[in-house]
Amino acid sequence: MAKYDKYEPIAGGYRAKLDAALPLTNGSFFGALSIKANGRAQVGTAGAGVGVCVKNVAKGPIGPWGTALNGGTPNPAAPIGAMTGDPVDIMTNGEIVELDPTVFVAGTDFFAQADGSITAVASDHPVGFTVEAGRLIVRTAALA
Repeated sequence: MAKYDKYEPIAGGYRAKLDAALPLTNGSFFGALSIKANGRAQVGTAGAGVGVCVKNVAKGPIGPWGTALNGGTPNPAAPIGAMTGDPVDIMTNGEIVELDPTVFVAGTDFFAQADGSITAVASDHPVGFTVEAGRLIVRTAALA
């Protein structure tokens, strides 16, 4: 499960509200976001300011009323900041770890794709590179 490792909160990215809820595949989201003309974040590269976002669903047990799930089970009802209108941090400079080492192999450049995925397939939106398997160094830049 991907997670931020190094993130400088003042200069390492920006915060924006989501235009639509994030797709929480397998209890988490890892992908590229950009800013629409309405100033809200969207999945993919169709807008300005492409960056990387990591969101992991809170896991049970949760809640003071005994609404516990099995320990470690993703709980999509937990407030995690992934719903429409929620603010999210979008990384433009930092490091992400615990990525799939068979996909994020060492010494590879990675790019944001139109659907929000981050792959080794070259696109107009470079997001960074790996220095070891499973560790992505994020270095995005505004388009000229």
